[in-house]
Amino acid sequence: MATGRGAADSPGSNPWLAPVRSGRGATPKAHDSRDTPDHHDPHGRLVAESWERARRRRLDPERLLPSLELPASDLGDYRRDHPLALLLPVVRTLLLADIEGSGLLVALGDERGRLLWVEGDRSAKRQAEGMRFVEGAGWAESRVGTSAPGTALVLDHGMQIRGSEHFNVFVQEWSCTAVPIHDPVTRRILGFLDITGDDRAVADHTLPLLQATAAAMESEMLVSRLRASQRTSPPHSRAARSTPSASATLSTLGRDTAMISDGRRIVTLTARHSEIITILSAHPPGIGAEELSALVYGDASAVTTLRAEMVRLRHALEELDPRLAPLSRPYRLPNPLDTDIARVDALLDRGAHRQAVDAYSGQVLPGSAAPGVEVIRDGLATRLRDALLTGASVDVLLTFSERSGDDSDREILMAALRLLPPRSPRRAGIVARLEQLDRL
Repeated sequence: MATGRGAADSPGSNPWLAPVRSGRGATPKAHDSRDTPDHHDPHGRLVAESWERARRRRLDPERLLPSLELPASDLGDYRRDHPLALLLPVVRTLLLADIEGSGLLVALGDERGRLLWVEGDRSAKRQAEGMRFVEGAGWAESRVGTSAPGTALVLDHGMQIRGSEHFNVFVQEWSCTAVPIHDPVTRRILGFLDITGDDRAVADHTLPLLQATAAAMESEMLVSRLRASQRTSPPHSRAARSTPSASATLSTLGRDTAMISDGRRIVTLTARHSEIITILSAHPPGIGAEELSALVYGDASAVTTLRAEMVRLRHALEELDPRLAPLSRPYRLPNPLDTDIARVDALLDRGAHRQAVDAYSGQVLPGSAAPGVEVIRDGLATRLRDALLTGASVDVLLTFSERSGDDSDREILMAALRLLPPRSPRRAGIVARLEQLDRL
């Protein structure tokens, strides 16, 4: 976790911190080609990529106002049922105790970028109504362009946006810092925590402060779950000692054998059991015995063999948590698993190409020849590749080319080449790789 900007974090060296730039700040600017953020420093590159995502969505920076996506009639019930509601006392204790008169606002929002709570300095709150920074408004990057809350959700990382770095000109009088909040077990994004105001909202210490608060929130959530489990489960029972099966995670990317974890322990499955649980996780309603036999063995008549493997798989999972054991008629998982496949899919849904490439640590069970696994493997790889070809930056394309181990993907290399400026020194390396492919 970052702890501030010191000697090792000089201005511009940390991509998540907003550097102070001459002539930049809270003064709004018109949008033209000269106003694109500077690509030459790490932070500016992240902001420029966010602006480019907004332009590809044809967002108009001079006509953007967040919509009230949660009307007042629905907001109360939605907030009461949201998992972040339990964490409000943590936020108020750590951030809101002395904020009156500071000109700053503290906001909590959901995973879709919608503001659920906005508290803090009363004068700043009234002023923020002019840009519709109000409870119920949608601040996802896909709808309002670059802002700390929306961009932090896309990148799944804490982010600072200073003044004119906002894509929306109506927001450029403000600065903000935001961090995503995760489920402490599954690491699924639950929402975000944000500080908005003047330049104090992007001070050096603000991002580490929010990161520490987010960590405290996630720890409180985990402790609350453990307490609830102890109240509702029989003493000394195996179920009471493990986390709920809905929180179990399944890892299959870049691995020939899957790993499953209940948040406290990890079990490595056999190759065959890895194939079965991967296929079942992709079919929540369940699969009949003959269909599952065909997907695992390529033979619908191999039902007897499948049943024997299902018995062994149940025993293996019961050692971890009895509630993980698959059910039958049809074969299905009792609760959904949080899979690394689903995490890549979710990042692609948000347009977070950089994070999706980082999360894609390899193909799904690359050593498996099970027909059902091959469909899942090819589907994820194709979706990721197609998404990158239609909207990724050159850095992300080249990173994907290197990490995928498939240097023969001419289309990815050509897409990167088209995005590079004519005089970029990086073009020579890509051209050399393409020429090498021509010689093969």
